[in-house]
Amino acid sequence: MTIPDLDRFDHAILRLLSGEGRLSAAEVARRVGLSKSPVQTRIKRLEEIGAITRYRAVLDPIRMGLAHVAFVEVKLSDTREAALSAFNREVLLVPEIEQCHMIASRFDYLLKVRTADIQSYRRLLGEQISALPHVASTSTYVAMEAVKDGA
Repeated sequence: MTIPDLDRFDHAILRLLSGEGRLSAAEVARRVGLSKSPVQTRIKRLEEIGAITRYRAVLDPIRMGLAHVAFVEVKLSDTREAALSAFNREVLLVPEIEQCHMIASRFDYLLKVRTADIQSYRRLLGEQISALPHVASTSTYVAMEAVKDGA
């Protein structure tokens, strides 16, 4: 669903806040060339219509001891709606899984998993990921370096 009636100022505000969510309305106003009051009104409207869904801190995973990144292809044994729903529900409960995408490919899901090291990942794969509902097989790809990560 697209959001109607966003002008160039709205897009500029969204770009700024997506990169720096803690900018003050005064700073956003200065950067987009409007006064503070209209920018505050626009931000409130962007929140109300769902263009801005939340604000959050972006953490440095390496400083948090989570330097190991693996991408996991997951093939399910059953892809009927009930099986997909069961998998989707359970995958949300595994904090090490940063991202989960249903894929149109020879496998069903692609996971981005972050752990402290390969041993932690091996345990997670064996005890939690492989035990998710309807998992038939997995294939792991370990990231050596993040060239571009995030926005």
